[in-house]
Amino acid sequence: MTEGRRPIKHWPSAERPRERLIEKGPGALSDAQLLAILLRTGDVSQSALDLALALLARFGSLGGLSAASVPELCELKGMGPAKAAQIKAGIELSRRLGGRDGEGRPAFHGGADVFRHLAPAMSGLPHEEFRLLLLDTKHRLNRELTISRGTLTGTAVDPREVFSAALRERAAAVVCAHNHPSGDPAPSPEDRALTARLRQSGQLVGVTLLDHIIVGRSVFFSFAEAGWPP
Repeated sequence: MTEGRRPIKHWPSAERPRERLIEKGPGALSDAQLLAILLRTGDVSQSALDLALALLARFGSLGGLSAASVPELCELKGMGPAKAAQIKAGIELSRRLGGRDGEGRPAFHGGADVFRHLAPAMSGLPHEEFRLLLLDTKHRLNRELTISRGTLTGTAVDPREVFSAALRERAAAVVCAHNHPSGDPAPSPEDRALTARLRQSGQLVGVTLLDHIIVGRSVFFSFAEAGWPP
């Protein structure tokens, strides 16, 4: 039996993820080793590290793992609801900590920041939702609103509702986002037309639209980073 298949407790202490973290710090561990610590144990056929490697292989990256739902995690051999909950809890704690300022508010400096904030709640939805992030002058989150909920294929959004909320909350800037239940974040012609209307409305009322993000399964599309609609 190879070392990778033996229970971690039988490994040399210097190679065990938990002992390695204590001795060298978390920065010395790989993504798989950190996941193994969260998982704690594997099963009769694999160690916790084997299971962590299988998770990363299945979902492609930590970002893909973050976007996966509990039922999707449980499809993998060796994963059950308890282990899936451990993974999701660890990811959520990381999300809440990452990008926060001294006041504990997340700040957004690009599409990846928005995706990390919204993906856990939006990427697995069976219907479209349109959300609005209301930001201050330093692009820190003041408030998050759900503007509309739709169907599998779309949701109706009125730019007046978006910017009336921004003016009511005295937001300096906003980010709009919606999800694609299909998992593919490629924008539709309707998405492009809506984004153009949102930009025009923001310019009229003096509230900056920083971006419109489409949340996919494990990836996203940023209109700002793509150069906005023609």
